[in-house]
Amino acid sequence: MPSATPDSSSPRIVLGVAGGIAAYKSVELLRRLCDAGYHVAPVLTPDATRFVGALTFSALASEPARTSLYGDPTTPIPHTYLGQNANLIVVAPATAHLIARYAMGLSDDLLTATLLASRAPVLLCPAMHSEMWEQPSVQENLATLRRRGVLILEPESGRLAGGDVGPGRLAEPEVICSMVDKIVRGYRGPLSGRCVLITAGGTREPIDPVRVITNRSSGRQGYALAEVAHRLGAHVTLISTVDLELALDVVRGVDVVPVATAAELHEATMARAGASDAVIMAAAVADFTLQPAGQKMKKDDGLPQLTFVPTADIVHDLVAKRHAGQVIVGFAAESNNVAENALAKLRRKGVDLLVVNDVSAPGAGFEHPTNEVVLLDRNETATTISLRSKEAISLEILTRVASLLSQGAP
Repeated sequence: MPSATPDSSSPRIVLGVAGGIAAYKSVELLRRLCDAGYHVAPVLTPDATRFVGALTFSALASEPARTSLYGDPTTPIPHTYLGQNANLIVVAPATAHLIARYAMGLSDDLLTATLLASRAPVLLCPAMHSEMWEQPSVQENLATLRRRGVLILEPESGRLAGGDVGPGRLAEPEVICSMVDKIVRGYRGPLSGRCVLITAGGTREPIDPVRVITNRSSGRQGYALAEVAHRLGAHVTLISTVDLELALDVVRGVDVVPVATAAELHEATMARAGASDAVIMAAAVADFTLQPAGQKMKKDDGLPQLTFVPTADIVHDLVAKRHAGQVIVGFAAESNNVAENALAKLRRKGVDLLVVNDVSAPGAGFEHPTNEVVLLDRNETATTISLRSKEAISLEILTRVASLLSQGAP
């Protein structure tokens, strides 16, 4: 019987097998992974054993196959042992049932408990009938997992169980192995290896040492963008006027640069834009500033005379100095004539993508945990993203950014 002692020289793969007819392909996948030099620990759900035998996996794997949270005298807490020692967790096939439980954070068997007990990258390889694959609930669960940084290798189209033909066929073992090799070498998603600069929050223009002129931007959308971009593999720099601890990943994995005024935001952004593949201007930048008083203004002194001057146009300067292939995303928060104002801004700014939201719409705009936006591209094509969490909105924006980067956007 293969040893359960980890070989420190070999990347460790946990191979999860859920209960679907495609589980038979996992035997070939296991053989290929072992032949490639990986240390593979199989984990089968109870339903998986209805299709394939644990003994087959034990005979071929680097250590015995496991099927239960309980009863293993050699590993009293198997999910933490597996999760903490894994370099990668691959689930093939990943059924609709497994995907839903993982998205909900349920841990009622060894495989889902291992997924939740690990910080290793996860690759899900779905397999199911076409009708199940196309269900909105399944796609929403997958979108949730993608937003959290889970990698999804979409199924192929072909012959399915029962003789049906359509999308839902498990990717072939050689295709899965190729993706495993990429992930082990550092691939974490469509933004892997990319540097993304994001701004967040509303700028604060001082009137005197006590008072400021600002806006209602909470910074939540910018922080959500930073979190999701990090999980999609990007190196993220967040220039922010606010200090939000909305997500552990922002604190742990993102370079945060604090600023306050529009001038500070301009300086910090321009200093870092040249090293960035994409710049996403989610911050709400003041259009005007003023020379602040040196001392606190007193009410008894009468009405103050405030003289405003325009702030620098950060997006204009970014577009003027962009380097080849750089993607620039602007934001337009509107409250009236939304479509007309947004189109005019797109033409004026020259960005690759303009994220437009009607801040007067219920549940959208400032301070809400949700948002609803329209994405306007350089061709003036509009795509509506319906009301959803700001993290889900971020995934839509960043997926478009990744596509533009892959096309070498000007």
